[in-house]
Amino acid sequence: MLITKSIGLLIGCAFTFSVMAQSQPQVWLTKADRTALFTRQTAGLRLSAAKKKQPVIAINDKKTFQSIDGFGYALTGGSAQHIVKMSAPARAALLRELFATDGNNIGVSYIRLSIGASDLNEKVFSYNDIPEGQTDVEQAKFDLGPDKADVIPVMKEILAINPRIKIMGSPWSPPLWMKTTYDARGGMLKPEYYAAYAKYFVRYVQEMKKEGISIDAITVQNEPLHPGNNPSLFMAAPDQALFVKQFLGPAFAKASIKTKIIVYDHNADRPDYPISILDDPEARKYIDGSAFHLYGGKIEALSDVHDAHPDKNIYFSEQMVVEQPDATTIDIINPVARLIIGATRNWARNVLEWNLAADPENKPYTDRGGCSMCQGAVTINGDHYSRNLAYFSIAHAAKFVRPGSVRVASNEPEGLANVAFKTPEGKHVLIVANTGKATAAFNISLKGKSYAAALDKGAVATYIW
Repeated sequence: MLITKSIGLLIGCAFTFSVMAQSQPQVWLTKADRTALFTRQTAGLRLSAAKKKQPVIAINDKKTFQSIDGFGYALTGGSAQHIVKMSAPARAALLRELFATDGNNIGVSYIRLSIGASDLNEKVFSYNDIPEGQTDVEQAKFDLGPDKADVIPVMKEILAINPRIKIMGSPWSPPLWMKTTYDARGGMLKPEYYAAYAKYFVRYVQEMKKEGISIDAITVQNEPLHPGNNPSLFMAAPDQALFVKQFLGPAFAKASIKTKIIVYDHNADRPDYPISILDDPEARKYIDGSAFHLYGGKIEALSDVHDAHPDKNIYFSEQMVVEQPDATTIDIINPVARLIIGATRNWARNVLEWNLAADPENKPYTDRGGCSMCQGAVTINGDHYSRNLAYFSIAHAAKFVRPGSVRVASNEPEGLANVAFKTPEGKHVLIVANTGKATAAFNISLKGKSYAAALDKGAVATYIW
């Protein structure tokens, strides 16, 4: 009897300790001087009486905004090319670190794929490349081709780690025979091939599904107002609206495809582009929302589009994030404040950075317009890899703001850019970037409780409780 009671007491103590350990508020920190790089702190948040002279980040979880789909990167053909060449153990370790959520793994939850080649492929291709002068309007010769060697095998390994990861597909160019110029760069989609191009999208979704890869969403055209990339396509807003309402939307409906259709997929300096398409009642019925980049314009433009069409979703689909190799400091506040915090505070359901992986020379990229400065979140050199700015900035959100989390209200004291979420499990997550000129001591307030916190200048922290 005494032994039984002792065992029961020990089990009870162990259970209590386990619950306390799991509920202990966490702090994950990145400091500008690189002394902490997405590192869990031994001292978590602590309850404290609010100090009147300190700024307060007040969270109100009764006021909610958009649900979150995830955070991640573009798995370009170039990224996949490097990853697939790693040895099986090294590749498994890298993918687990990126896509698993346990331990120190960062839990990437959203991936963007290029439909055909992007400018970060070794060479340009589409899924229907035929000799000049020929056409294939029924897509009889459609073939995922080069992606079968790298993108698809890597995606299958990722899905084995996270079967629920969301995937967005974006085209850089249609097959050359559909364009006004027989060139991967620029040109426009010939009106007589609108129906053929809609079938091309249908086949892409169907063929990827056969590979076990479900495409959650597609954007109609990557950077439709930038025809200088290799590959690329110019597509004006009226043309995109026409393509969606008369061809792509009906083709998806006819094939019973549930993949979301997302318009624009370009910079925040032209909110009029997606608004004009969503103003068209025949086009908007097929459209889930709009996607943005931030190479131009202000992030607040995303809210302008949301305010014009609050029933349509907002996505943040691309931004290059670069740092100098072997830098002694890390500008972590820049991508976190501008993208992770900025985009989600302006209704984005996701944040994707560009791109997942490259080699030490940022290769591969296409000639005549490929991006030679596009650094990966990880730099791969054989079986070895190093983590870059994009890795740490996404990590601060992806690991804890899991799909299904909801953004909740929080104020922004000067110099303390922040965004708050409530997870499906009922936890609260607050991401703070100290953009001020000095170390900041502040209070975090929620439901009558106050927590004491401090952040060095240029530092970012994720608080979880």
